[in-house]
Amino acid sequence: MKDFDKYCSPYSPSELRERLGKIRHVAFDMDGTIYMGSTLFPFTVATLQRLRDNGIGYSFLTNNPSRSIDAYLAKLAGMGIDSSREQMYTTAIATVDYIRTHHAEARNLYLLGTPSMVEEFVAAGFRPTEDSAEDRPDVVVVAFDMTLDYARLCRAAWWVSQGVPYIATNPDRVCPTDQPTVLVDCGSICKCIEHATGRTPDITLGKPDPNMLSGIMARHGLQADEIAMVGDRIYTDVAMAHNAGAFGVLVLSGETTLDVALASNPQPDLTALNIEEFCQLLIESKE
Repeated sequence: MKDFDKYCSPYSPSELRERLGKIRHVAFDMDGTIYMGSTLFPFTVATLQRLRDNGIGYSFLTNNPSRSIDAYLAKLAGMGIDSSREQMYTTAIATVDYIRTHHAEARNLYLLGTPSMVEEFVAAGFRPTEDSAEDRPDVVVVAFDMTLDYARLCRAAWWVSQGVPYIATNPDRVCPTDQPTVLVDCGSICKCIEHATGRTPDITLGKPDPNMLSGIMARHGLQADEIAMVGDRIYTDVAMAHNAGAFGVLVLSGETTLDVALASNPQPDLTALNIEEFCQLLIESKE
């Protein structure tokens, strides 16, 4: 049996075991948690199999909208992870849902994002507007765009300056990578637009917005205390768990160091080295 008092958690060992014992489903962040960039962690496949063997469900949830769901599924399959569309939820899908609810008449979108992301919006019935002052959008959507073009960035800033409704898909400043570079993410692109226009997004979706986790809970008929959100970032993954009333697990396999975790307020419900260590503890809490 694991010694629950050896884990970094604000709960007592008995409280931690009780909280973990209620969890029936795990929502996994992807980059920095399941893999790093294009490199699968060596413990991932076996850990997911152990969850299945013990009747614990799981989903993949990512703030990165740069790939379509089919592209994510293909990437996972190429790494040896079989998954379904029902197990995948991205900020592109969350943005589609938000626009349908809060801008029901919107059809024309200025999309600052990758072609793969644009495909998701086209499949959902929206029309991407051209890079033209004559093609006014109903909504501007800014995302993590690895194909970022300066002229299109300027056009996005123009429409933002003209008061068009403005949505950011996610707040991430950088995207995790195993390469010697910094991948500038949506939050940093939005800071550029803010500096140019003086305007911030009307809403920033993705983690830590609780709606992403709430969608998974509704899909699987879960209460907040029956789901754990596992990721490598306090300000997105753990914060979303807390905002949704769920169990927030920080893993140290990606962006966040132990020193940063120990200094955070509030603390994650649990800090573990990686998903293998967390899932071992989760399974043993049910024995």
